[in-house]
Amino acid sequence: MFVDELDIVVTAGAGGDGCVAFRHEKYIPHGGPAGGDGGRGGSVYMQADESLNTLQHLAGHYHWKADRGGQGQGKDCHGRKGKDIVVRVPAGTIVRDGELGVVLKDLTTPGEKVCMAEGGRGGRGNSRFATATNQAPREAEPGEPGQERKLHLELKLIADAGLVGKPNAGKSTLISRLSAAHPKIAAYPFTTRTPCLGIVEMTRHRRFVMADIPGLIEGAHSGTGLGDEFLRHVERTKLLVHMIDICPPTGDPAEDYRVIRNELARYSPALAEKPEIIVANKMDLSESEEHLADLRETIGKDIVAISAVTGKGIPQLTEAIWRALQRED
Repeated sequence: MFVDELDIVVTAGAGGDGCVAFRHEKYIPHGGPAGGDGGRGGSVYMQADESLNTLQHLAGHYHWKADRGGQGQGKDCHGRKGKDIVVRVPAGTIVRDGELGVVLKDLTTPGEKVCMAEGGRGGRGNSRFATATNQAPREAEPGEPGQERKLHLELKLIADAGLVGKPNAGKSTLISRLSAAHPKIAAYPFTTRTPCLGIVEMTRHRRFVMADIPGLIEGAHSGTGLGDEFLRHVERTKLLVHMIDICPPTGDPAEDYRVIRNELARYSPALAEKPEIIVANKMDLSESEEHLADLRETIGKDIVAISAVTGKGIPQLTEAIWRALQRED
């Protein structure tokens, strides 16, 4: 199961209470105050973990709570600090205040860590209240409560290149051939229902990360088909790889290209302006060369011709993607 949106509540630990205690020493009134302070409560942190690519591990764990601080003790012994907890999320997770909707942090860098709820301060023990006129105070403070926040987590996968196109354009076949990713592949629409990341290894120790985004259809930006829930995952990519079925069962390749370009622009103008490599797939089919010539003439752009099934043109495609990515760095 792929989970890319989630609501959780984080609660930091309360501070420990201060202590009222006295020493038993000669010439010190009532033995002298000796109550220690309470310990600070544990805080809740969120950290980007490069080994994760979904929020699924957080599903079913709605409330995250850190330990409270230890109570102050006699002999001026302070309470222990409460244990912090760290909520690990995939790099690319946007953390929003669940009530206000404002972005608190965009965790894009693996290992990046931020405090989401700070532990409460420990209460002062009675030794803190001693004065010249009150040498044996019997008061101490309770610990302060820890912060509590409702958070909305939204994951936007981080990939160098994002595969977009209509259902059954061959995106899953391509990424399974280029990387160790194993998306579901079948001859019917919407086979891919979750984004899939794959690392493409090239010669001379070169590599890039590619994301396979579930197929888009007309109206996707407003919720048609699988809707726009996965378009967010190509917003962070440097490059769009637009795959076109050069021999679609219905319609024509040029119209398919226009539809997807329109959906990208209506979802996000910035997304539509990203660099793009156009790929004509299924060049192993009859009449593919004729359709390719028509497509090039109609859209007037460079097109990389491949067959994801036979492997034809794939080395040229990976080199083109690599060169484009270097231009964007």
